[in-house]
Amino acid sequence: MGASADNGLKIVVVGGFGVGKTTMVRSVSEIRPLNTEETMTQAGEAVDDISEVRGKTATTVAFDFGRISLDARNVLYLFGAPGQERFWFLWDRLFSGTLGAVVLVDTRRIDDSWYAIDRLEHHGTPFIVACNDFGGPRHAPEAIRDALDLDPRVPLVFCDARSRESGKQVLITLVEHLQAHYAGRAGRPRQEFV
Repeated sequence: MGASADNGLKIVVVGGFGVGKTTMVRSVSEIRPLNTEETMTQAGEAVDDISEVRGKTATTVAFDFGRISLDARNVLYLFGAPGQERFWFLWDRLFSGTLGAVVLVDTRRIDDSWYAIDRLEHHGTPFIVACNDFGGPRHAPEAIRDALDLDPRVPLVFCDARSRESGKQVLITLVEHLQAHYAGRAGRPRQEFV
């Protein structure tokens, strides 16, 4: 990071097991990302349901970390959260100090996204939803919104987590959403508590 950079902005990428969080962080990071991927073993088969993510041989066990310099003073820090339920206890810590989040979704396993959305809403963290393209039929945005019970103000985009350009567009959508979200909050009158 340059000596003039003094404003770090934290973004978290969350979602279910095997939706492409590590792949997205890798594709957009300007540095070699830190990741905590470990080889999946037979011991984990009893804990992690891999039936829907055939061919997956490694998994994140803590978090991924990447960085993007926005300009001379602003740096975006990306944290990819682990997707398995046994690591969800880490999410609350990762959300601390987060400006916003991307919920990465595999539309073949949409139920795996509910926990991420619930936790972000619980924390009051603004987020967008990005549907990662795993091939197959593309669902209508309205159907995905209904399945996730998304607030109409939450942006929904489609992406390919392997593509740097596609990942950048997801982050641009998130930043635009955050600008609108925080500008709206700044315009509200302050409440007095008694």
